[in-house]
Amino acid sequence: MTTPNFLEVYRGLISTSSISSTDPKWDEGNVNVIAKLAQWFKDLGFSVEVVEVAPGKHNLIAKKGQGDGGLLLSGHSDTVPFDEGRWNFNPHELTEANNRFYGLGTADMKGFFAFIIEAVKKIDWSQQTKPLYILATCDEETTMLGARHFTESCLADDAPYKPDYCIIGEPTSLKPIRGHKGHVANAVRVTGQSGHSSNPALGVNAIEIMHEVLFALMQLRNQLIKEYHHPGFDIPTPTLNLGHIHGGDSANRICGCCELHYDVRPLPGISLDGLDNMLRSALKEVQAKWPGRIDIQPLHEAIPGYECQHDHPFIAGMEKLCETPSETVNYCTEAPFLQEICPTLVLGPGSIDQAHQPDEFLAFEFIDPTINILSKSMRQYCFG
Repeated sequence: MTTPNFLEVYRGLISTSSISSTDPKWDEGNVNVIAKLAQWFKDLGFSVEVVEVAPGKHNLIAKKGQGDGGLLLSGHSDTVPFDEGRWNFNPHELTEANNRFYGLGTADMKGFFAFIIEAVKKIDWSQQTKPLYILATCDEETTMLGARHFTESCLADDAPYKPDYCIIGEPTSLKPIRGHKGHVANAVRVTGQSGHSSNPALGVNAIEIMHEVLFALMQLRNQLIKEYHHPGFDIPTPTLNLGHIHGGDSANRICGCCELHYDVRPLPGISLDGLDNMLRSALKEVQAKWPGRIDIQPLHEAIPGYECQHDHPFIAGMEKLCETPSETVNYCTEAPFLQEICPTLVLGPGSIDQAHQPDEFLAFEFIDPTINILSKSMRQYCFG
């Protein structure tokens, strides 16, 4: 069977909705888009395995060639939800306008698989010496379940997939990204006792307790800045952001409940367990003062920071291939997990500024350079 051309593959990916969300009314799973990818890669001579990692959530692992090592090209098959009222184009239709592809997932990042398929077509594979792997994961936009599951399976002694190197095709404007910060997000819920405001003794004001929590967290923020520094990042310290707070319901009632959402972006090398201990230690005195009234819960499973060493031969090789020095960024990807398997780089078409935005697009100027870089990467790491 003939594989569809680049435009047909791109259109097929964007028109096949695969939203993942922690909100059940939005969450769809990725079965249909994985089925399309599986057929296309089979048609190109890949062996394909589809693994269900949760109900309706699948990973695809495709392999071309035999032997040890080789190159892994990875991307996520899901997208975020969208606000249709803010889009000028159909999110689930590939629209060509203004020298751009518009549609949900054009940049972040289902479109990356169309580039992979096109690059594969342009290579004579008769002299291949190492395998090429393709990984399409589920739920990157929520739990990163797909990447976590694949990494766990690859770390087993009898794992069938042991690539030498990995490229994750997130939108980086084709700049090689060798490191990024992690992400920890928690909710702090203070439960007080409501009562009439005319007599403070009738209740326990949750907002006042939250004031003490906020003070402790701001002290922790200063501690993180003093204790941790990485000169490879534009913002060389961890950040702690107080992002959302809500409490009370009326000016004449003692506030009975107050909730704060905050996040921390740890540098590579900061352990998640160590950071969690710091967070809980910062609130220890307040919790002792107000026993049973302060609860801390994660908003999602924590993501560690990631870094592939600047002097690693893989980084040097990709910098030379891309004719661009590698950089670090502050947003998160699946790289911390895949880095456990092999040296990993984040590199893909489109701008991160388009991620999670209405009228998401990928500019045509990325098409030829991306196919060229992927083709060169395949030749460099899959051929002797």
